[in-house]
Amino acid sequence: MSSTECSPGQDFGNDPLEVRATDHYTAEYVTSFVEKWDELIDWKRRYESEGSFFIDQLRSRGVRKVLDVATGTGFHSVRLLEEGFETVSADGSPQMLAKAFANGLSHGGHILRVVHADWRWLNRDVHGEYDAIVCLGNSFTHLFSERDRRKALAEFYAMLKHDGVLILDQRNYDAILDDGFASKHTFYYCGEDVSAEPEHVDEGLARFRYRFSDGSEYHLNMFPLRKDYVRRLMREVGFQKVDTYGDFQQTYADDRPDFYIHVAEKHYRPDEELADMYSSAVHTARDYYNSADADNFYATIWGGEDIHVGTYDDAAEDIATASRRTVSTMAELVDVGPGTRVLDVGAGFGGAARYLARTFGCRVTCLNLSEIENQRNRRLNRQQGLDDLVDVVDGSFEDLPFEDRSFGLVWSQDAFLHSGDRARVLDEASRVLKPGGVLVFTDPMSADDAAPDALAPILRRLHLESMASPRYYTSQLDRLGMTSVEFHDRTPDLARHYRRVLEETERRGPDLRGLVSDEYLTRMKAGLRHWVDGGLAGHLTWGIFVARV
Repeated sequence: MSSTECSPGQDFGNDPLEVRATDHYTAEYVTSFVEKWDELIDWKRRYESEGSFFIDQLRSRGVRKVLDVATGTGFHSVRLLEEGFETVSADGSPQMLAKAFANGLSHGGHILRVVHADWRWLNRDVHGEYDAIVCLGNSFTHLFSERDRRKALAEFYAMLKHDGVLILDQRNYDAILDDGFASKHTFYYCGEDVSAEPEHVDEGLARFRYRFSDGSEYHLNMFPLRKDYVRRLMREVGFQKVDTYGDFQQTYADDRPDFYIHVAEKHYRPDEELADMYSSAVHTARDYYNSADADNFYATIWGGEDIHVGTYDDAAEDIATASRRTVSTMAELVDVGPGTRVLDVGAGFGGAARYLARTFGCRVTCLNLSEIENQRNRRLNRQQGLDDLVDVVDGSFEDLPFEDRSFGLVWSQDAFLHSGDRARVLDEASRVLKPGGVLVFTDPMSADDAAPDALAPILRRLHLESMASPRYYTSQLDRLGMTSVEFHDRTPDLARHYRRVLEETERRGPDLRGLVSDEYLTRMKAGLRHWVDGGLAGHLTWGIFVARV
């Protein structure tokens, strides 16, 4: 069937897959499609599925005045009015606004304040300042150019009050692009006897087909936004904190979400409040490593000063020796001397920093999110007489508190996996490197071809939704324009290391009594077994990345 026959009134030309323009969406929402849109949404089931999520987000921030910039047929505008928010309803489709106005009257007699507006000129078309802007219904995906996306986000930012919030949702295009389409059809498109499925997907186009019970079909051409890309744009426009939820849940490792919801705050926090801006994944890691159980366990079992994955000459080698070998091996891959300024990101107890300072005479700044670990790091620096060469800073690798081009070497060991936004971490590392500078890091990763289900036990243990892979890191380093990217694959050492840690944990049980709780040890042993099993099964990989600016 031709596109005209499948999509009554819609015109995608001779080749619908070539229609990749922002302005075309207004022609896609033809009147007959708009009249059927509420069959797809199903207001009652949508209301039940999302519960009070958006209302709670707004009320917790004291929001009173809301701009709904993607009104559609009015579901969220009506909901906001019902909950007492002063609401202005904007959309780029006149057909959608007409339907929304009618729906407002029929759902409670609400008179919507509707404005026909293009996001790229939102400040021209809509007046006033707002406590919150909501952009829901996968609407941001209609913008096909980077320029349009940046301009729209800048317009949103400008219309928010100084402490305002933007809530924006999107389909989980990462899963669709990487693993194919699957939908629980539970949270967003809840209508019965209606389907919304992709007809074609590539990195620049997601063409969805909508089938209704009367046999009619319509299409929408949308840009498949990746989650971390949207988060990065929000940060670059100026939003200070971005939290991302999956199907209204803050952690979603157990089940692939259909939709992501980004909650972006405009409020600018002073340096002493930066910890409040940590992502949920970073907060989780910080709480874990700040516990007495974790601090005592790593100091006793994991290798002393170097609490990272070791490289082993034999399967029974001492953990501390193998862990220090990783440090020396990484140092051999980079140029470092007395004049080199080094940043160790996720420094732990600072063993690598002291090795570099003592061996090469360089100055090292340790950045780490755990204040407890940082206290131990500072104490060890004083004891070893390296206070003058090693500084310790409390902070997150997602927001490095350093000037651009400050360091000749950025170093990290097994830390990036704890971020919920690894692209942001690499952005920050690249930003603070001088021209010609080097990034060297290790990280436990999924194998490039690992099935998501195979990683579930490890992800649950870490409270993460995903792990990076060598292919992911390589693509991100390429995106940043970094050169001479090398990956030194040392995957066998991952399982070997976790097996050695498990063996030592069981052997030195008496040494841990009174230092580490039984509950912690039980969870730790189970987690270590998952790491060993995943490594031996080929689901995990590990090694050293080196990349130059």
